Amino acid sequence: MNKVQSDFLSLLENHRSIRHFLDKKIPDFDIRRIITAAQSVSTSSNGQAFSIINVTDQEMKKKLANYAGSQKQVEDCSNFLVFCADLFRLEQISQRLNVEMKKVLDSTEMFLIATIDATLVAQNTVVAAESLGYGIVYTGGIRNNPEKVSELLNLPYRTFPVFGICIGYPDPNRIPEKKPRLPLGAVFYQNEYPNFDEVYPYINKYDETMKEYYRNRSESKREDTWSKTITDKRKIPRRMNMKSFLEEQGYPLK
Repeated sequence: MNKVQSDFLSLLENHRSIRHFLDKKIPDFDIRRIITAAQSVSTSSNGQAFSIINVTDQEMKKKLANYAGSQKQVEDCSNFLVFCADLFRLEQISQRLNVEMKKVLDSTEMFLIATIDATLVAQNTVVAAESLGYGIVYTGGIRNNPEKVSELLNLPYRTFPVFGICIGYPDPNRIPEKKPRLPLGAVFYQNEYPNFDEVYPYINKYDETMKEYYRNRSESKREDTWSKTITDKRKIPRRMNMKSFLEEQGYPLK
């Protein structure tokens, strides 16, 4: 492994979610460079079923921060990028070519294709941004109020906001510790899904690791395991309006 390869793997391994940014704007040249690099990601059949809204207007960022659940980093970051699943573009092209595609566009498969395309280009955006020294944090909170977000961003039928990403200059005094991940044995299997009894010891080990992490991190210390944290978070139904919203936006999931 050469140094370039090693440095790239280190970049991926040392990812952190940055929520505190300096009051400094990223040059537009760098944003365009990041998005251009991200566009090279694989997409299903080269369909590129995504769109990215680059929000820099401060009043709009304030509204989006509020819609996302008072997430101040949305307001404070240099650029808030909203990644949208987008079948509107394909629908418009098909109409111009007089090709009937309603049944296809209504399908769950096309919903998955557009959502996956948006997610893949977002992750490429993250890697490109971090390679230039910028900090990022994903923001799924915009799905708290998808109708308001869609109205604010003027999103058309057959699009929806999957999530946002804050990008900016990290505050060097507020960079969080690296959060441990599950051991490979808990997520990476050979040839078939194993009996969960074989997996559970890895989760127990990770619970101890995360308990130590939560106890010693610089901010928001607490006494918890990963298992308790994630079950406490997921046991409460959230965003139960998403299905009806998606149907209204042209994703009936047939």
